[in-house]
Amino acid sequence: MVADALLLVHFAIAAFIVCGLLFVWIGAALGWGWIRNRTFRVLHVAAIVFVAVETLLGYTCPLTSWEDTLRATGREERSFIGRWLAWLLYYDLPEWVFAFAYCAFALAVVWAWRAIPPRARSTRPAL
Repeated sequence: MVADALLLVHFAIAAFIVCGLLFVWIGAALGWGWIRNRTFRVLHVAAIVFVAVETLLGYTCPLTSWEDTLRATGREERSFIGRWLAWLLYYDLPEWVFAFAYCAFALAVVWAWRAIPPRARSTRPAL
């Protein structure tokens, strides 16, 4: 159950990264103000850059390692939902495919930052 919860968190982070860029593009076209929120955008860029850098350095995602460790005990089997999330999240492809995809996606996110910039920081004085 703990490994499935970790898998759900992992999936949520991946969805945040992928959907975040889609929301920025769609939101810019539809005039959604929240897509220019600086905190959202910083977290979004940081997440994909972390994924791209760890892949380029040859590291396994810490969440994947942790889940694998939990499942290696023999007590953790994937639930029905866990199997579906794993099917959506994990693919058996060469490492270079992931490195290329993550770097290309990171470049798209950085481009979106420049093309659709977040709001500038507020210059209001502290109370």
